[in-house]
Amino acid sequence: MVNSRYIETLTPEVSKDTRSGFGEGLLQAGQANDNIVGLCADLTGSLKMGGFKKAFPDRFFQVGIAEANMMGVAAGMTIGGKIPFTGTFANFSTGRVYDQIRQSIAYSGKNVKICASHAGLTLGEDGATHQILEDMGMMAMLPHMTVICTADFEQTRQATLAVAEHEGPVYLRFGRPKVPVFMRSDAPFEIGKAQVLTEGNDVTIVATGHLVWEAMLASQALLERGIRAEVINVHTIKPLDGKTILDSVKRTGCVVVAEEHQRIGGLGALVAQLLAAHCPTPMRQVAVEDSFGESGKPAQLMEKYGLNAKAIEAQVEDVMRTAPAAL
Repeated sequence: MVNSRYIETLTPEVSKDTRSGFGEGLLQAGQANDNIVGLCADLTGSLKMGGFKKAFPDRFFQVGIAEANMMGVAAGMTIGGKIPFTGTFANFSTGRVYDQIRQSIAYSGKNVKICASHAGLTLGEDGATHQILEDMGMMAMLPHMTVICTADFEQTRQATLAVAEHEGPVYLRFGRPKVPVFMRSDAPFEIGKAQVLTEGNDVTIVATGHLVWEAMLASQALLERGIRAEVINVHTIKPLDGKTILDSVKRTGCVVVAEEHQRIGGLGALVAQLLAAHCPTPMRQVAVEDSFGESGKPAQLMEKYGLNAKAIEAQVEDVMRTAPAAL
């Protein structure tokens, strides 16, 4: 059963990039709070921060191709009560500036919002040097850091507004390509609270980011074969909503975790730790298998690296063969 509290439609006619949801959310947040400022590392158009820049030119700072400097400036701004939103590609928001984030932001719990577009393989043609697949793990390991990965345009807009109200450092991850807009514009969004998108008793599918829509497609295909999957949108990687996941897995007896990230250190690793401690359960992962990406069209890359509905279906079939209910 589809949860209409969150889902607008299973046949969306509109596709938008999640980064545009960030741009719209940032503008709305800026209109509501004069302390919000924007910083960008020479990628205003790519991050969709142009609307904020136009509306609040005195609150927008173009730092140029100096991402480490941007993090230090943002940390300093918080001391004066500002709420800085930094914007650049995910690779440059994390891997390139990890020391600055650790020492200047996370260590002292600075109220900086690190907003990262072009995450994962779906960055596409720029290739492996830009397609960071380790970022959620890197950021989740930092004490004080909240990590969010959104599913579509509307959820990214909602998450941006929620992040503006949240006290403390946040890593907000979103992407480049257009993806179906299937979440309700008025759906409740709470940091740290996973969303059960479909209800089912046969298998749990835990997904985040672009893989949430793929999980929804997989669940519909599985339903046609009599398999009722419960799809959980884990938009907050840290703090992880362990209760929602455990409540589902205790009913279904098996789980598949899907993410556009390395298998090692991502959402799947966090779910595995949760299950090992509280409810050992057969589990499979849909993720990148310890490799870098490459240049290509987003859809081609997702197919090659096994990050789509077809791959989720295959892992569901495999895990159900080992689940207690299937024995």
